[in-house]
Amino acid sequence: MPSVPPRIPSQHPAQPAAGTGFDLVGWVSAKRHRAPAGVFSLGPEPRPSDERTLAEDAIPGWKLLLRAGLNALVAWELFVYAQPAITWTFTFLFPGEIAAVQRNDSTAIMIANILWVLTALLLIWIFGRMGRWRAVARRYVLPALRQLLDLRRDQVEEKQRRAGEAAVPPVDVWAPLRGVAGVGALGVLDAETARGLVGDVDHQRLLTALERVRREPGRLAGLLDAVREYGAVACAHPSGARDLVGRSLAHDLLMRQLRLGAVENVPKNPAGYRGADLALDPLLLGTSLLAVGPAGSGKTTRLARPVAEALCLQALTGSAVVVVVGAADADLGPASWYDVVVAPGDPHTGYGLDLFGGAVHADEAAARLADALLPDELALRTESARLVLQQIVGPFESGYGRLPGVRELVLLLRGEERAWAALLAAVQRGGALERHQHELAQRERMHGLADDPGTLLADRLALLDRPVFAGSFNPSAGDGPALPLFALRALDHPLRVRIALPEHSHPEASRILARLAVGQFLHAAASRADRSLFAGLVVDDASAAVDTHAIRGLQRLRGANAGAVLGLRTLVDLPEALRAPLFGAVGGRMAFPGMAPWDGKLFEEAWGTVWVDERDVTRSLDTSGGIVRRSFRGMRALLEGERAQTESVTTRKVERRRWSASDLAQVLPRGHAVVSLTSVDGSQVPPLLVRLP
Repeated sequence: MPSVPPRIPSQHPAQPAAGTGFDLVGWVSAKRHRAPAGVFSLGPEPRPSDERTLAEDAIPGWKLLLRAGLNALVAWELFVYAQPAITWTFTFLFPGEIAAVQRNDSTAIMIANILWVLTALLLIWIFGRMGRWRAVARRYVLPALRQLLDLRRDQVEEKQRRAGEAAVPPVDVWAPLRGVAGVGALGVLDAETARGLVGDVDHQRLLTALERVRREPGRLAGLLDAVREYGAVACAHPSGARDLVGRSLAHDLLMRQLRLGAVENVPKNPAGYRGADLALDPLLLGTSLLAVGPAGSGKTTRLARPVAEALCLQALTGSAVVVVVGAADADLGPASWYDVVVAPGDPHTGYGLDLFGGAVHADEAAARLADALLPDELALRTESARLVLQQIVGPFESGYGRLPGVRELVLLLRGEERAWAALLAAVQRGGALERHQHELAQRERMHGLADDPGTLLADRLALLDRPVFAGSFNPSAGDGPALPLFALRALDHPLRVRIALPEHSHPEASRILARLAVGQFLHAAASRADRSLFAGLVVDDASAAVDTHAIRGLQRLRGANAGAVLGLRTLVDLPEALRAPLFGAVGGRMAFPGMAPWDGKLFEEAWGTVWVDERDVTRSLDTSGGIVRRSFRGMRALLEGERAQTESVTTRKVERRRWSASDLAQVLPRGHAVVSLTSVDGSQVPPLLVRLP
């Protein structure tokens, strides 16, 4: 079967790292918190907050600062005039003791200072609560202090770097390699690290290579020789690339995480996640992720492209293989991100697509192609279609020693006499006529019948037999030069593959190719012998690719170190019988703003309910008391910004939907999404409202 191997690297790779000046030591030694599953390790830690904090965060900034300033002014005035009043009070109550203390200056000063401190603390406690100073400090003061501390730390590190103090790194980033390398073997690597020429991709690629050779000790000497000679360029990716052009900063390759967004500090989000950053990693992607949202909601730019970028980076480190399927004009990263770009219909494309996926057995190849050719409304004829293709592909391979091309297959499915006679003669010359005689005779009897599935398959396959697709698929005898064919069976190499579909010019052909690519990936990922690489699939628009076979394939990915990210504009694009099974087959679900209520209904049911404390609060204005008490309440209302009220609170536990269909359809703000995730090991991330970057 044809396949495209990885590109051959140069004998002496010398491509510089894209991250020149990268502080590798600082990146490796950065503080990473071991938070719950799905929390970005380099982001802020979750900050659980109570209902009071949430209420304070809802107050407008001008109102909060005005109230805090007014209370501070009153507190200062009282503090200034408090000392004479306190001194007079103590002198009136304890005249003898005060006179004795005043004769001892040091004792009088100490007592006066204590009284000043106690008075200040009392005023801070009273007016700080009324002025909500804690909320002001949390919203304005603490962030400013953090920025000042970060700026100061950066200045100190810069001074140390200029003074040469950073030449001896506080953390040995190459400790695993140093443990097996000889003296001086890492001299080039250490020098490049000190000069900032080693990026995070280089670091993870070399450590990944070390882990692989540990399982094959015979290759350890070759790895150490390469590191000794080439430094950070050793064991480079077959493409020679050491980073991605225009990559974002939302990646932590040490933990293999992609920052997806910030978890909002709202009551609907569990307290253990509020304020943290949500992240994806291979363990979470291993249960697959389904994203639903209308066009323009951010599925491509805020999910599909970042995931494709993260998996491409991991492929450069030698730990993943990625296949990205989408329209040719979809923003899924530049062509330089990918090793193989399959773009049928594009005259500048460098690769074609093997319609049989590099299958080992002819029957398997025919089954994958039959599943892709039939649309959803004809799925009931899938088994007969499989049988028809198997009756042709198997004998053809036995007779010609190769699989049929598109045009040859179309002619044989239609029962064209010259093509059929040539096939019989080739099978007879190959000595396989006796083995295939029964299925050839059975296929021949179906020619010309009204219910012959071959006619339908030929019509569908003819959509790919167009002049614009010349050379893009398996060639037939007599065709011109064909492009090298990429087979999705090659998932045991750290490849980065982009399949660009001509959705606008040939929409039905694009649907066939999307279904074919997804089906071949799911089958190849689950059946590969070497599963050391994480196999990732990103489908920008999966409306044409999801069928019964795809759903079964998604379920098998969990144990195969593979996962998929599927995007849908609406669930209505799928047959109703597939919607619930698709939700059950994936472990991650993501709802974007603007979805229809009937789409939100499935999310509502999938996310279930939760027990919450419901509070019924009855408030009324406090009008009790005489003129003194009313005057005090008036002053307090002026300082607090609220009139005094009496409250009657009743609390009870009730069961509520985590997210209702109406919330998802109408309340979900722009630039946000609700995400739930499940890890391969069973750890779950509940539905979270996330602000996307």
